[in-house]
Amino acid sequence: MLVFALLTTALLFGGTVLYSFGFAAFVFTALPAETAGPLIRRAFPHFYTFVLATSVLAALATVSRDPLSSALLGAVAVTTIFARQILMPAINRATDRGDKSRFKVLHTASVLITLAHIAAVAVVLVRLAGVS
Repeated sequence: MLVFALLTTALLFGGTVLYSFGFAAFVFTALPAETAGPLIRRAFPHFYTFVLATSVLAALATVSRDPLSSALLGAVAVTTIFARQILMPAINRATDRGDKSRFKVLHTASVLITLAHIAAVAVVLVRLAGVS
């Protein structure tokens, strides 16, 4: 079960980092804004579903071995539900209304949540790997 927990947590970490710093950045540099925006809007629900599924699997895989890691992964899952179901639609509404100041605040919150996810998952990886 440790190997499954490590692989699932590593997948979560790598997928989140790649999407956040690779795919999203690439799309906005490679495509015009009028194309990039709708593409990112369509991709984010899938990204959040990936984060939710992998964080739940990893939390379940770690619960008996490391309850703190399981709790951190559970927190990632819960905050992902908030980001996907509440924050993302609010960001989309702000964009649709042209409310740039509200978009900026909400987008910043989204970025901070994602950075917190990356940090929490990194902590779990280190804990599961037994690195001190």
